[in-house]
Amino acid sequence: MTDQRLAEGDEAPGFTLPDSTGKNVSLSDFRGQAVVVYFYPAAGTPGCTKQACDFRDNLAELNDAGYQVLGISPDKPEKLAKFVEAEGLTFPLLSDVDKEALSAWGAFGEKKNYGRVYQGVIRSTFIVDAEGKIAKAAYNVRATGHVAKLIRDLGIAS
Repeated sequence: MTDQRLAEGDEAPGFTLPDSTGKNVSLSDFRGQAVVVYFYPAAGTPGCTKQACDFRDNLAELNDAGYQVLGISPDKPEKLAKFVEAEGLTFPLLSDVDKEALSAWGAFGEKKNYGRVYQGVIRSTFIVDAEGKIAKAAYNVRATGHVAKLIRDLGIAS
């Protein structure tokens, strides 16, 4: 596991992961498009549900501005399918059970909670440009209000 963090201008690490239906999705599928890649700890938990629903509710605005959205967690595809169905999510959620993409993107590592130190998913969001480079990297983002801030930061008028 690496604690290496990505920065603006870095090449986005490639991945091919199964989505909630079991279909493989690769970052390279989106070459030529800007992509919001966000990592979250667990489908169905309150913070992750809030964040996913915020992306769902603002997806048209992001898509209209040329951004695709991909969510990645260590959940199995079956759990993601239930999450997609329960929340009516309309963008791909990808399963990274082995945490390879999470680690490559610096979104898995040491966390502290109530004085306890453990390894876990670091809630993170990245903007990948059309050439596959990191345009923006944000680690330890808050689940609530994050999408609104992202839209402001991207200069997308609402």
